[in-house]
Amino acid sequence: MVGSQRLTSELDAPDRPNESRRGHLRVFLGMAAGVGKTYRMLQEGHADQEAGRDVVIGLLETHGRADITRLADGLPVLLRRRVEYRGTELEEMDLPEILRRAPEVCLIDELAHTNAPGVEHHKRYEDVEDVLAAGIDVLSTVNVQHLESLNDQIAELSGVRVRETIPDDVLGRADEIVMIDLTPEALIERLRAGKVYPAERVESALNNFFRIENLSALREVALRQVAEEVGHKRLTTVEPAVGSRAETIAADARQAVGERLLALVEPYPGAQRLVRRAWRSAQRLAAELDILWVQPPSGKLSAEQEASLAALRQLASVLGARLLVEESDDIPGTVAEVARRQGTTYVLMGRGRHPRGLARLRTPLPQRLMELLPGVDVRIVADRGHRATKEAQP
Repeated sequence: MVGSQRLTSELDAPDRPNESRRGHLRVFLGMAAGVGKTYRMLQEGHADQEAGRDVVIGLLETHGRADITRLADGLPVLLRRRVEYRGTELEEMDLPEILRRAPEVCLIDELAHTNAPGVEHHKRYEDVEDVLAAGIDVLSTVNVQHLESLNDQIAELSGVRVRETIPDDVLGRADEIVMIDLTPEALIERLRAGKVYPAERVESALNNFFRIENLSALREVALRQVAEEVGHKRLTTVEPAVGSRAETIAADARQAVGERLLALVEPYPGAQRLVRRAWRSAQRLAAELDILWVQPPSGKLSAEQEASLAALRQLASVLGARLLVEESDDIPGTVAEVARRQGTTYVLMGRGRHPRGLARLRTPLPQRLMELLPGVDVRIVADRGHRATKEAQP
C-alpha cells in the first residue's frame, strides 16, 4: 500500500483569513528514506505553481535519483551558497537570497539537516522559521527517526543512533503534516530497483537499517506519531467563542484533567533516555514536564557528570521542558516539596541502583514518595535498552 494521510490544524486551514505576517508550514513525514516525501513535495510545488503562485526551490536533495531530478524541472531553483570550513568548501541553502527573492512558496528539503558553521543558524529548521516569519509558505520533509524524543526508541528498533534531530515542537507547530505511507515490502522493492540508493549501497542497506522488521516498526511509529498529532491538534486548536458558557466549561475541564509530570534524574548518560520517555508520556497526556535532579550538598561533580548535566540541560531546552536542580541530602523530602510546588500529578523515575550496606534497610524511594505524595502517581520507567541487551545474551 502506498498513500498519504494529511493532518491540518483547523486554525490554519487554507480558507482562513489572509495573514501575511507568517507563512504556512506543510511537512511531508515518512518512516524512512525512499518512501516518496521529496517526490510528493515537488508534486505539490507544481500544483501550487499551476494555481498561479510564485514557487521556488530553496533547497533540494536529489541523492542522485533521476525521478526526483526530472520532477524538479520547471520549478525555479535558487543556487546554493558556498561556505568554507576547515579548508573544505561546502554548499548550503542561501537563506538571505530566499528572503530577498520573497517567493510565495519555498520548497526546503530535509528539515533536520545540520548546517555548516558560518551561516545564520545551526539547523535548517531554524532557517525555515526565518522564512515563515517573512510570510513565505514552506514545504519541507522529515523522517520520523529525526524527532528528538524518539531518538532512543529508534536506536532500540533499528540499532542505528540518529545524530541529526529536531525538537518535536517543530513538527507540532506545522500547519499541515502529510504522512507518506509505504509498506516495508514496497520500500524494499524500491531499494532493490536502485530508486533509493546507488547499487553499491543496496546490499549493505538491506542487511542493516532496511531490514523488514525495522521498517515495520518504523512505519508503526510514524503512524502513531501522526495519530498523536491529530489528537493534539484537536485538543489545542478548537476554541469556543470568547466569553461563552462553552469557554467557561472548557476552562474548568482543562483545569480538572490537567496533568504535570516530574522526571527524577541524575547526571549520567542514561538519564537522557528517561527524559525522552517522560517527554513522550507528557505529550500523550497534553501535560507539562519538569525534570529534577537533587544534588548532594557541596558535592563536586566529576568531568563526566558535568558533561552529562550539560547534555541534560541541552535536551531539556530542545524538548521545551524545565530542568530544576535542588541541593539537599533529603531526596524524598525535596522531591515531595518540588512536586507540591509544581502541582505534579505523575512522578517518573528510572530503576535505581541496588542498595548496599545500611542503605538496604531504608525504605525504597518509590515507596517513600508514595507515602509523602498521596494522590500522585509514581512510575518506574523501564530501561528497554538494558532489557534488549539482557535478552540478546545467550
